[in-house]
Amino acid sequence: MDDLISYIYLSLPFLFVAFVAVLAVAGMGIGLVWTRALVYPYLAIFFWMNSTSYGNLSLWATPGVYSRGSGMLFFPLVLYYVLGAWCCARVAAGFRHQPAAPCNLRPWFLAWLLLLSGHVAVALFLGVKLADALAPSGFSNIVWMAPLVSLLLLAFHTRAHAVELARFILLAGLARALFGLVRWAAFGGDPNNVYANMNAIRIKLTFFDINDSLLCVAAFAIAAVNLFQAARIERARLWVALEWMTLFSTALCIVLSYRRSAWIGFVLAALVIMMRFPLRRRIQLASVGLPLVGAGLLYVALKRLGQTKGAGSGFSSLFYDIQSQRFGAESERVLELKLALADFLSHLVTGIGSWGRYFGYQHISWQANPDGGLFLHSGVLHLALKTGLIGLALLAGTIFAFTRVAWRALATLPPEQLALATAGVAGIAFMLPDFLIGTPIPQVRTTQMLAVCLALPYVALAAGAASAPAVATTRINLVPA
Repeated sequence: MDDLISYIYLSLPFLFVAFVAVLAVAGMGIGLVWTRALVYPYLAIFFWMNSTSYGNLSLWATPGVYSRGSGMLFFPLVLYYVLGAWCCARVAAGFRHQPAAPCNLRPWFLAWLLLLSGHVAVALFLGVKLADALAPSGFSNIVWMAPLVSLLLLAFHTRAHAVELARFILLAGLARALFGLVRWAAFGGDPNNVYANMNAIRIKLTFFDINDSLLCVAAFAIAAVNLFQAARIERARLWVALEWMTLFSTALCIVLSYRRSAWIGFVLAALVIMMRFPLRRRIQLASVGLPLVGAGLLYVALKRLGQTKGAGSGFSSLFYDIQSQRFGAESERVLELKLALADFLSHLVTGIGSWGRYFGYQHISWQANPDGGLFLHSGVLHLALKTGLIGLALLAGTIFAFTRVAWRALATLPPEQLALATAGVAGIAFMLPDFLIGTPIPQVRTTQMLAVCLALPYVALAAGAASAPAVATTRINLVPA
């Protein structure tokens, strides 16, 4: 009996490899026939699986699916999944003679890949490990956004596909928001509560991870556009009821996240959504919605900032830890940015390299770990530090290319695809504060969620073009002069 148990134990690695091989073959077969079947599980992972344990008092924090595990692979397994899914989608599109949908982001993602290749070459020349040059703490996650954008464009290329994707995002956001609200009301909220566990602020919160609020914003945008746009879209009563539930639950979930970046981002996203409606509808919604949302944000802001040491009073209290002090020592957030800025100015053109650490990071309390100096609380400065003016130029070009297409999508799309495009643009607007004062670049989940938002206007435009003959007589400009 002992010998049998030993044989079983020794064979487990081989059985696991065989199981993964069979699963991969089955996945490729399914992907060639029904590409969207590979996309939905991948989106579900990023929509519903948390990516951080920061602020959790648990002694056993699991690394999760977004980490490299033991470090044998250069990237997390989920990223290899999306690359394989894109390969299947590309082959399936070739069999159907389906051309790739237009996307002006492709040249910019190629430029990011070339820049990363240059950093890898320099790192190997200097004796830096390849794993360090390709680590998420650099900018490799930006390159990994490209396969997901291309995959979504290949998998969702008709009007029916776009409607299906919009409904999936709406249901995913509703489910996540209800989970967060129920946990907040009955089970103490998110255990990753840095405010209560580390700063002694007596509050519960729905989600600390900004990506959960980003999903809520995307679902909120889809629900709002479907409910309030000028053109009426015939839908079953069940979907109308779900949209109303989504509208209220996602907004409440974002407010109760107690994240300043989420509050400011939600206001920016709401402005994007409001601009999709005629002037009279905007005034109506603003007169009803702004007092409710404003009162809710004011209450939770006072509740959090009123217990925060050094927050002060007034509007400036929102930025109490990222302002220079007239007297006394600088806050660590400001000191971190100043140290990184000094290193950027010293390596203005090329940056310090994707593997580099900024000088003086040891003075920051949260950098006192093996990853110290590899990241900082500003996505823009992070890229500037690592890649210099070259990376900033690529970032500006990527933003400009997306903005051009997003503006055209929101101004010209028919009602059926408008909600999907608005969700993507609102999601990008929501993430602007986090990109300025957060740590989005080193996070796999955040960059992949940004890739989803980037892809949505392009998916909506491709679906609108595919159904253009059918809707050409009913296309409406939803942004009247």
